[in-house]
Amino acid sequence: MDHFELVSPFEPMGDQPQAIEELADGLKKGYMEQTLLGATGSGKTFTMAKVIEKVNRPTLVLAHNKTLAAQLCSEFKEFFPNNAVEYFVSYYDYYQPEAYIPTTDTYIEKDSAINDEIDKLRHSATSSLFERRDVIIVASVSCIYSLGDPAEYQKLTVAVRPGMKKTRDEFIRELISISYDRNDINFVRDKFRVRGDTVEVFPASSGEKAIRVEFFDDEIDRVSEINVLTGELLRALNYAAIFPATHYAVSDDKREAALAEIENEMKERKAYFESCGKLLEAQRIEERTKYDLEMLREIGFCSGVENYSRVLSGRAPGSTPYTLLDYFPKDFLLFVDESHMTLPQVRAMSGGDAARKRNLVEYGFRLPSA
Repeated sequence: MDHFELVSPFEPMGDQPQAIEELADGLKKGYMEQTLLGATGSGKTFTMAKVIEKVNRPTLVLAHNKTLAAQLCSEFKEFFPNNAVEYFVSYYDYYQPEAYIPTTDTYIEKDSAINDEIDKLRHSATSSLFERRDVIIVASVSCIYSLGDPAEYQKLTVAVRPGMKKTRDEFIRELISISYDRNDINFVRDKFRVRGDTVEVFPASSGEKAIRVEFFDDEIDRVSEINVLTGELLRALNYAAIFPATHYAVSDDKREAALAEIENEMKERKAYFESCGKLLEAQRIEERTKYDLEMLREIGFCSGVENYSRVLSGRAPGSTPYTLLDYFPKDFLLFVDESHMTLPQVRAMSGGDAARKRNLVEYGFRLPSA
């Protein structure tokens, strides 16, 4: 669908029609900022929904915590049952960021537990943005944190359609290159299994449906959608896109160039510490970076890979990292819900993260590019 379709038994009442018209008119005139004021229960969410329907643009709704984001997402799904309403929040059940406290010489290692269901929803959100325009994403402040290069994410997408010239082994190699693992026994998200000339893929953005690709010689014979649990054929597909299993996916050529740049930066940083007489920091940055480089070469991932996101995505020093906002088209619409709470939180989260990183860089735990 290329347009938003609001489904509701209610019509705008009171001040709502005027607010909807003025907000939509302001967007047409190119206003960068507008404010909607209203007490609790006055129908601000419904007003937002009517504006989205009227201007018909991909929309990001920013909330200041997961609970409020979940509530808004549920309401928008009721208003737009025929459109893509997605949920994008931090996928950590538990998260202890990497940090160093110089006063007590205490290093705190990064520790986390990832929620698989929320990770699926995040992938669903980003893949929807590349497949359609009628998308509403309700997000927490997590959306301002580093994500992989959207151009690289889209470029590495594996497309399949019946009649396409591609062998089974070529398809398998493509899946492995975008971080899918083969597992013929435990068929879960980010995995694929092979049965003769048939390959079944469980996409990173899916919960119950997988893609079955059947080959005949060097050609794709049939593509279909199946139920993961029962294997039941749900429908035949003329086209299917399989997005990378990680937002930090990069091509082999780009990865090798990035690893060389990281190694050069490590040597420069080591030389700097040695020239300052900081031998402990010099040894620390060399050991830690070499370990990360080895992990990136062998498995394409390492703990704290986000610290290398600028280099891996090929951005210039000092440039802002890619975030969820970069996955949206240029004309997207942004609603900041409870802005008196959300905007100060965005500033605080950004400033706190920068202060933490400065200590890690200064004492040789991370490279300046982090």
